[in-house]
Amino acid sequence: MTRSWAEMLTGIAERLRATTGEDVATWNERVRGTGLGTEPELRAWLAGQGVTGYAQMLLVMERFGYPGFLTASAEELVDAQYADRPDLRPVHDAVVAAALALGEVHVQARKGYVPLVGPRRTFAVLQASTRSRVDLGLRLDDREPGGRLLPARSVGNRDCAVRVALTAVDDVDHEVLALLAEAYRANL
Repeated sequence: MTRSWAEMLTGIAERLRATTGEDVATWNERVRGTGLGTEPELRAWLAGQGVTGYAQMLLVMERFGYPGFLTASAEELVDAQYADRPDLRPVHDAVVAAALALGEVHVQARKGYVPLVGPRRTFAVLQASTRSRVDLGLRLDDREPGGRLLPARSVGNRDCAVRVALTAVDDVDHEVLALLAEAYRANL
């Protein structure tokens, strides 16, 4: 199952409550009470309250509004990535199916890419980079580009060291499946 940002926001809200003892509604009241009118002012005030990272991002969006990609479903996000390249969607689906077979894997839809997250962290990223290619970024820090492994400078959130270019389902072969499994194990 692919998770959207909306589902991630629920987890962020739970962590906010766990770390501060106050829920989003209480924080929203506190934010309104400050009278702060700009995002930089609010971020500085929240940081002073010990609220940083994703929790801060959540409260800033609660105050100033959520971007559309955060309110879209996971399926809507993935559909949008492949709207103008429908022939590549089966490539995406084949890699996701292979990743889910590896063990505990969460598929997280983003606006422009799809991270594959293992128990500890992201181990791979799928990105429809061009109209004819899906890049499978792999978090294999000890691997250098060579052969099918290419540099992954602009794949996903840039956590991946290398990537494999995929243009058809047949490209998701034994070599790619082995690399995907290697990335999963390396990031446990």
